[in-house]
Amino acid sequence: MPSLKEVRNRITSVSSTQQITKAMKMVSAAKLRRAQDAALQMRPYANKLKEILENLSASLDSTDGVYSEKREIKKVLLIVVTSNRGLCGGFNANVIKRTNFLLKNKYSGKSVSLLCVGKKGNDFFRKQDIHIHGMHLPRHLHELFDNLNSDHVFPVAEKIMEAFVNKEYDVIEIVYNQFKNAAVQEVVVEQFLPVLPPNGNDISSSNADYIFEPEKAEIVQSLIPKSLKTQFYKTLLDSFAAEHGARMTAMHKATDNAAALLKELKISYNKARQASITNEILEIVGGAEALNA
Repeated sequence: MPSLKEVRNRITSVSSTQQITKAMKMVSAAKLRRAQDAALQMRPYANKLKEILENLSASLDSTDGVYSEKREIKKVLLIVVTSNRGLCGGFNANVIKRTNFLLKNKYSGKSVSLLCVGKKGNDFFRKQDIHIHGMHLPRHLHELFDNLNSDHVFPVAEKIMEAFVNKEYDVIEIVYNQFKNAAVQEVVVEQFLPVLPPNGNDISSSNADYIFEPEKAEIVQSLIPKSLKTQFYKTLLDSFAAEHGARMTAMHKATDNAAALLKELKISYNKARQASITNEILEIVGGAEALNA
């Protein structure tokens, strides 16, 4: 049985940890509210714009639809969205695991590059050959989460779109955690470029009929890029909200575990204390009997 001092030290250590996890849970809950509101407010607009984008791309011919051009897949860009900080359960590990699955299965034998948004993903893939080496693509993308707004995100999306138009990549996909609710985050792989027709069907199967005002060429030059940038921004908002939800849940579980551990330690402390008192009584009784003898 451990000594009283050892048990007291463990109780003090666990109590300090519990205070930290409880504080982190409260901070994440406050940040989650703001991030959740931003993500949910953006989602209807982004989804409707994506629907228009898909139908519009399906109605364009091959010369106009530079963002919907299908090519033989040889060069792939995977955008891996993780967090800058840990202590959020399996949030980052699930994204990294899905990325590795894509590398080993779906894109095995292809020329794959990775563009990491978030320090955790960047630290994991930094020493691998597939990590992005192109100097023209933006770097230090973890800074986007320090002040997440469209002014910082849209220029990054433009660089990625430009790389696809210049045929540096044949397909671009985003791997991230989609926000469902405070306790649930789903790892999603979305194709960013080329733009898919509605429901992933062939272009010929689209029944959308649009009256273009102004001309179709002007729509292509303005609406489609704006929609793509909005989709990318929505993805980061989703991931940011999911991160705080995952951290709040993880810290809630950690706080509960610390409370359970404290309960067990206090029981152990009381047992050790009782054993110590009993031993002292036995020593006193034994000493008294020895004197009487």
